Amino acid sequence: MKRSRLSNERGFSLIELVIIIVILGILAAVAIPKYQDITSEAKEASARAALGGIRSGVMIFYANVAVTTGTATWPTKVELETVGSVMEHILPKNPYQLDSNAPDSVVAGVTKGTIVGSRGGWAYLAATGELWPNTSIIGENNW
Repeated sequence: MKRSRLSNERGFSLIELVIIIVILGILAAVAIPKYQDITSEAKEASARAALGGIRSGVMIFYANVAVTTGTATWPTKVELETVGSVMEHILPKNPYQLDSNAPDSVVAGVTKGTIVGSRGGWAYLAATGELWPNTSIIGENNW
């Protein structure tokens, strides 16, 4: 009996599949470090944007108090945390903090770069109106 071979059989050989897997592995090895850089840049941009928004709210509060009372004062920590007092909405989260560390909380700050407690969030020095992330992120002291 004669065996007939189908001339239209199609598929990939084992060598072709291995070559494709190796190529995909090389592409992944190149792409993963690029992705990590993008992630850290996005966190920094998000932190800077949130910080800028909160600082703007603090400055507007300061100016409004100066106009209405004649004496300019910075908002207290409680006023900063109270929705509708300084900010119309809740404070944005610090993207460098885990949710378990209360990233949207405000702690009484002392010095930039010095972490206060374990709550995370933002550090605020009410005497001067300074605000910064309550983290030890490199370069954050220049924000």
